Amino acid sequence: MGESIDWGSELLASLRWIGIVYGISLVGLLLVGFLLARFTNWGRGYWRVAGGFFVDRHTRVLAWALVAVLLFLTVAGVRLTVLFSYQGNDMFASLQLAAEGLASGDQAALDAGQSGFWTAMGIFGIIATVHVVRTLVELYVGAAFEIKLREYMTARTTADWLGGKAFYRNRFVDSRSDGPDSAIQPGVDNPDQRIEMDITNVASSSRQLVFGFGGSSTNGVIPAIITIVSFTKILWDLSGPMSVLGTEVPRAMVWFVYMFVLVSTVVAFWIGRPLIRLYFLRERLTANFRYALVRVRDGAENVALYHGEGVERFGLLARFGDVVHNFWRIVFRTLKFNGWNFVVNQTSVVFAYIIQAPRFFSGTITLGDMNQTAVAFGNVHDSLSFFREAYDNFADFRASLIRLNGLEKANRESREMPAMSTTDRDRAVRLTDIDITTPDGNQLINDLNLSLDPGDSLVVKGRSGSGKTTLLRGLAGLWPFIDGDFARPSGDRTLFLSQIPYIPLGDLRTAVAYPSAPDDVGDDAIRSALQRVFLPHLVDRLDEEEDWSKVLSPGEQQRVAFARILLTRPEVVFMDEATSAVDEGLEYSLYTLIREELPEMILVSVSHRSTTDQHHTEVLELTGGGAWETRPVSV
Repeated sequence: MGESIDWGSELLASLRWIGIVYGISLVGLLLVGFLLARFTNWGRGYWRVAGGFFVDRHTRVLAWALVAVLLFLTVAGVRLTVLFSYQGNDMFASLQLAAEGLASGDQAALDAGQSGFWTAMGIFGIIATVHVVRTLVELYVGAAFEIKLREYMTARTTADWLGGKAFYRNRFVDSRSDGPDSAIQPGVDNPDQRIEMDITNVASSSRQLVFGFGGSSTNGVIPAIITIVSFTKILWDLSGPMSVLGTEVPRAMVWFVYMFVLVSTVVAFWIGRPLIRLYFLRERLTANFRYALVRVRDGAENVALYHGEGVERFGLLARFGDVVHNFWRIVFRTLKFNGWNFVVNQTSVVFAYIIQAPRFFSGTITLGDMNQTAVAFGNVHDSLSFFREAYDNFADFRASLIRLNGLEKANRESREMPAMSTTDRDRAVRLTDIDITTPDGNQLINDLNLSLDPGDSLVVKGRSGSGKTTLLRGLAGLWPFIDGDFARPSGDRTLFLSQIPYIPLGDLRTAVAYPSAPDDVGDDAIRSALQRVFLPHLVDRLDEEEDWSKVLSPGEQQRVAFARILLTRPEVVFMDEATSAVDEGLEYSLYTLIREELPEMILVSVSHRSTTDQHHTEVLELTGGGAWETRPVSV
């Protein structure tokens, strides 16, 4: 019995084939990648958020090594699939020969069929073993690629979000898109979800859409293209002429499969295109609903005190209703999309057998040839269909890219917004020609000039809405609608305290030492500071990990902020209503403490209380409409 290929020399032939195809695929990958990144919107968007992984000096060697290995494994996987088709041809041809021997009583044919069958099974064992090993290695390398890309993108995007206080300032950016994505990019919502879920999706899709996954040779762009080329040749060799409406079509099987998939793909793209917008809305609406749940959890005490359960339930269910409405739209669109794909795929199962059946019954081809034709047709069809069936995955990938690019754009524009000129100056504060407005242009502070030297203290007063807190935000670099010059000690020598101090997650020592590292301060200093700010009951709880913003009362949190002053020992402190949650006696003690401990420290306080005046030497009164005045504190 003759074999479909020369298995004795196939190892060298396959290695030569893999080498040639690998080289062509690598060049094609680089060329197509360059063209996509240069001339397509989504390609440019991908390069902005992930391109650094391939060019950064810290990651590029590993990145391209992983790409090279994945590409090799992909090409080898396609070659194994081709070999499986020839092995199947030999196996079914030997079974046909054995069946003919049994039917005719020809012992020689029966023996040849048996020998051919067991030889084919031995070849199958070798190919299957190599295939299993290759698939396991591919799973590991693919996972490594996704993890490393995700690590890079997360570190980069997080740094970009935090850089230049963009995480705060980007709320002032109008990030609505004027381009083709304007309908699904109305602004930056849920940056936490973008950094976590969207980066995860882009990292996994980068591998799976390009190289495939799970050992399949048809579910990635590169394996699909190589499979199409490889099995088209096999299909070409096995295909015969066919009469269509009186016209003989040579190699009809090849033309039919391409026309069949082309038409079905065009229809699938038309049906699936709305999924891009729907997937984007799904991520935004579910994130909004989840954030609303977190808000209720964080504000549980206030909600309970107000008996606001009814309002919260109405709001939560309204947000969830938006999620459900969008989900049903996805369901209906997916039903249309998948329904079309199911019809096409079920038709393709028998298509090759129907076309080749007349040639088999006429004895033109063997059962092995017919089976290999069906295998080749199936692989060509599945590979061509990848571009149709993966459209919903690409739509999800595209939506994640839009969200990540939107976040990056907002971060960049927030840093480009106007900012006050800040210079370093030792042990002094100088405010020169400070102008502050609201976002719509109303003047809050006009042409403010102040000089503060070591030991000076200033209390900022004025009616609500006059710009007291906004002044501190502007000096801290948070408020973009500000102009002028600000000179102050650099780095952590200038400290800003908000009304409710930020308490990070972790143990208590981390919460008290913030923004310093606990090791830079030491437990003894932390315990001493807690004692001095009247929190002795906390000194033995430094190792406890809690959500301390929920454990500590507002007054205790403000005392923690004063402990940070003692630990950091800054040259300048700006405080915004920093004692609003403590009684007047405790306020007096806390101010007295820091004035005695740090007599040379410059102190600026925003306060409504008249009791804070006695701890300061000057008053800055904001009188409205941009006007202001300074005067000594009345004793």
